[in-house]
Amino acid sequence: MADVLIVSSKVRKFISEKAEFNTSAEFLEALSKQVETVCLNAIEQAKAEKRKTVKARDIS
Repeated sequence: MADVLIVSSKVRKFISEKAEFNTSAEFLEALSKQVETVCLNAIEQAKAEKRKTVKARDIS
C-alpha cells in the first residue's frame, strides 16, 4: 500500500472525543489497510456485476 486512505487527524480526533484515548501510528496504518481491503473487495463485486460504479451494496 503506497497511500494512506484515511484522514489521520480526523480519526485521532474521533477516538479522542469518543473515548479520550490516544491513537498510535500503527493503528492508523492497520485501519488504512482495512479500508484498502474493503475497497478492493467492493471493486471486485462491482466488476462481477458488470458495473463501473462501486456502490454501498458492494461492501460486504
